[in-house]
Amino acid sequence: MSKLRLLSGLPVLSLAAALSLTACQSAASRSGLTPVTLNEVAHSVFYAPQYAAIELGYFSEEGIDLTLVNGGGADKVMTALLSGDADIGFMGSEASIYTYAQGAKDYAVNFAQLTQRAGNFLVSRQPDIDFRWEKLKGSKVLGGRAGAVHISM
Repeated sequence: MSKLRLLSGLPVLSLAAALSLTACQSAASRSGLTPVTLNEVAHSVFYAPQYAAIELGYFSEEGIDLTLVNGGGADKVMTALLSGDADIGFMGSEASIYTYAQGAKDYAVNFAQLTQRAGNFLVSRQPDIDFRWEKLKGSKVLGGRAGAVHISM
């Protein structure tokens, strides 16, 4: 078994197990696969094993016809999940906490943790071989995206 397949296998198996515990559409697609729509909060390098598994056909091998949708923020992912436009939503737990706290009768349930740490990193338009964090004082830094919890520097 190749290292790539081994690395991709864990997220694939985790997602396949999760899918078996969720209320996915009961009708099989024309190909005989179970259609599942996964709405992710944003494209992230931390989901690379999932992207590789999709491209390498691992979901199809497991009988899943996966449609990946970029929700563009946790609020939109939660809306898609609650409206039935998505079977699974990848987002932080805050969206489900807010929905539950507002008294929703049909709320999302968190069942898995995908990442252990925040996936934030700093990039620059120009290389700075002598970079120090102090250089950011007085600079404007984009610390998030629409629909996300923003980071203050």
